[in-house]
Amino acid sequence: MSAVMLPKKVTRKWEKLPGKNTFCCDGRVMMARQKGVFYLTLFLIIGTCALFFAFECPYLAVHLSAAIPVFAVVLFLFVMAMLLRTSFSDPGVLPRALPEEANFIEMEIEAANGNIQAGQRPPPRIRNVQINNQIVKLKYCYTCKIFRPPRASHCSICDNCVDRFDHHCPWVGNCVGKRNYRYFYLFTLSLSLLTIYIFTFDIVHVALRSVDSGFLNTLKETPGTYPFSAIWASQSTSLN
Repeated sequence: MSAVMLPKKVTRKWEKLPGKNTFCCDGRVMMARQKGVFYLTLFLIIGTCALFFAFECPYLAVHLSAAIPVFAVVLFLFVMAMLLRTSFSDPGVLPRALPEEANFIEMEIEAANGNIQAGQRPPPRIRNVQINNQIVKLKYCYTCKIFRPPRASHCSICDNCVDRFDHHCPWVGNCVGKRNYRYFYLFTLSLSLLTIYIFTFDIVHVALRSVDSGFLNTLKETPGTYPFSAIWASQSTSLN
């Protein structure tokens, strides 16, 4: 009888990434391990918009224009799309050096520094490269064992070097870098517009209904949106 040959499992690069990220959907979704604040962001955005659609939009669509809830839905979907694109995408993680590459870099550094006497502090690990006729200093990362490109930095939360690292944003649950900065910018911009939009029509809704029902009765009939809007506004301010 012939032996059955089982196909050898191919190990993907993301499965061997030594950083502190989590992956799903066959490596297509990448996030930091600390995702609690990201879930809070989802809850605030979806909860606030759901209350707005349930309480304010029916009244505004009848008494003002049906375009108000339609534009709110479009803006809400765009905000969610940019949030998920920012949170689930690779921010620009730089691959770490292989053991052979790390050993070769260490040998180059030792040869360049020469013999260092005992107790003497070694010089900083910096490599000078010429970019566009300008000398640029590349700093060495002791964790990733690489010389980082300009504007790259090591994220202590994700434990990765990120190209054009801006910051680690807990609200989106990911680093913000070269590959997702545009989506993060669009997310913060659209979230600010959505916040102003809901706030504005909250005030319009209260003003219109107060003429017929009174201010206190209006607040009793639509009690849910206003506390959520206040919390969401503080979150939007911290993102910017």
